[in-house]
Amino acid sequence: MMKVPPLLKNFYFIVSVVFVVWMLFLDSNDMMTQSSRRERLQKLKHDKVYYEQKIKEISRDYQGLFNSEEALEKFAREKYYLAKPKEDVFVIVTDSTQKNP
Repeated sequence: MMKVPPLLKNFYFIVSVVFVVWMLFLDSNDMMTQSSRRERLQKLKHDKVYYEQKIKEISRDYQGLFNSEEALEKFAREKYYLAKPKEDVFVIVTDSTQKNP
């Protein structure tokens, strides 16, 4: 018969190995979960920077629009097709899928 190494008879070694395996692979916060959470955190940080830049850009546009009457009128005409009374607005739509001859 084969002899069992003394290390495998050691209770503390066996418990330590079981504990490490449990923590690395079987626990609710195992390595794979931690890795996916770390990747998600990096993506969220990147998104945060993007949205902060967009907020600054929109705030700058907002200040520009509401400090100037001409800019506000131009924005309303282009974006929402608003018109003054007794004024007609024509919207010309071009089909970009057709090729020009």
